[in-house]
Amino acid sequence: METLSFINRVVSLLFIVCYFYQFLYIPIKIFSYKKQRNENVEKKNYAVLICARNEEKVIGDLIDSIHQQTYPQDKITIFVMADNCDDDTEKIAKNKGAITYRRMNKILVGKGYALDTMLKSIKKEYSDQFDGYFVFDADNILKENYIEEMNKVFVEGNDIVTSYRNSKNYDSNWISAGYGLSFLRESQFLNGARHIVNSSCAVSGTGFLVSKAIIEEQKGWPFHLLTEDIEFSIHHIIQGKKIAYCEKAMLFDEQPTKFSQSIHQRLRWSKGYLQVFGVYGKKLFTNALKGSFSCFDMFMNSMPAFILSTISIIVNVALAINAAIIGDDYMIALKSIAQFLLGMYSTLFVLGLVTTITEWKNIYASHQKKILYLFTFPVFMFTYIPISIAALFLNVSWKPIEHGTYRKEVGELMKNV
Repeated sequence: METLSFINRVVSLLFIVCYFYQFLYIPIKIFSYKKQRNENVEKKNYAVLICARNEEKVIGDLIDSIHQQTYPQDKITIFVMADNCDDDTEKIAKNKGAITYRRMNKILVGKGYALDTMLKSIKKEYSDQFDGYFVFDADNILKENYIEEMNKVFVEGNDIVTSYRNSKNYDSNWISAGYGLSFLRESQFLNGARHIVNSSCAVSGTGFLVSKAIIEEQKGWPFHLLTEDIEFSIHHIIQGKKIAYCEKAMLFDEQPTKFSQSIHQRLRWSKGYLQVFGVYGKKLFTNALKGSFSCFDMFMNSMPAFILSTISIIVNVALAINAAIIGDDYMIALKSIAQFLLGMYSTLFVLGLVTTITEWKNIYASHQKKILYLFTFPVFMFTYIPISIAALFLNVSWKPIEHGTYRKEVGELMKNV
């Protein structure tokens, strides 16, 4: 059992070495001076891209929130790709004033293919009319100053800008709260801190802005791995580009509330991370060795936590089983596992606590639920371990998640933040 203790100490030390810098992000974000941006800036022309698959319950709310923006409406054009839809998504979007496209393809399935098809159609029909392209999921809602604030960061010369990802239904249950708290931490204490230290941020599925130059350079959207957002981010970070962050641009995202939905979604994310690491891992690592902190940061976010956690759990369980078989004191192994999990729980709890305190006013939930879901947040994060292990062996495909089971009126949601 001395071997087990040694292995756990080594794993803990490696965790500290790999992720200590992320703990430094916390005081950097909390105590940094907030830059005042110029209010009188050029108003760029934007296309808003929404890929939707059977999203008739929510697409109207997103388009309404875009129409309610403080940004000039004549500089916003909304495009919706009804992707393999068999409901009224396209009809509702068109009635709300969006320009719609329809795509039916059961082989090339996924948001990346839908985006690529839409961008090529826009290029053909509208040429170079737009300075930038916003990408949103159909279940999003935008705060009224979202585009105005993103524009301020964009005109500073940032070709890619990501935003503050909040949640519509944080208060639904421990699952939606787990997602919500992790996205808040990612927004503020990863992307927010990265932006301050002039490192690259990363886009997270939805709520980002890409310049015309980037789209033209890529000739559309050639990112088709299961996590096309991470692929997009890492591809450009390797090229030396920096993704900026706009803290004042807030969007609301609907999170899964069923554990079965969550498992499948996070299986896709985990498999996508493995795919991205397989394609870009070597280049990330070599660039990190050459001094690219952004590549080091993305490398740390892609793999080590998964590898270290998996190794530790497998070794601990294997040694516990072996001890039981040979009649050794397997309780020592079980105690070691418990200590490892307690250490992880405490670390995740502290990260959740800091995020909850600093983002308290932006969390749409009662005081009691904000506190309650602090304690379930580490449990939610723990479930990534078996999900990530399963992703190593399972074939995972993209499947839509039903939205609209939880709805709040746009005005009611906005007045609470």
